[in-house]
Amino acid sequence: MVNPGEMKGIPFPPTWREAPMGGVAYKPSTLLKTGTWRLGLKPVVDEEKCTGCGACHLFCPDGAVRVVEGKAVIDYAYCKGCGICSEECPTGAIEMVKE
Repeated sequence: MVNPGEMKGIPFPPTWREAPMGGVAYKPSTLLKTGTWRLGLKPVVDEEKCTGCGACHLFCPDGAVRVVEGKAVIDYAYCKGCGICSEECPTGAIEMVKE
């Protein structure tokens, strides 16, 4: 795992609030664990409703959702809680809940 402070002179803010407006991402979010940027909501998968269609995986901008054994799995180390997975889930299997 890369320590953000050791990224060869490329500053990486500790939270989204410190990120400059219109900033450029020099590293993919899956390289750095940005889940601490979540704003108080996190997606929770109802495995009974999940069909494993992969829409959540496809739309997740942070690569935080995978389909494992036919069910969506959220990696909270990378999830920022944007809610796109919940909005795009055709079966309503992902609910945004308070942390």
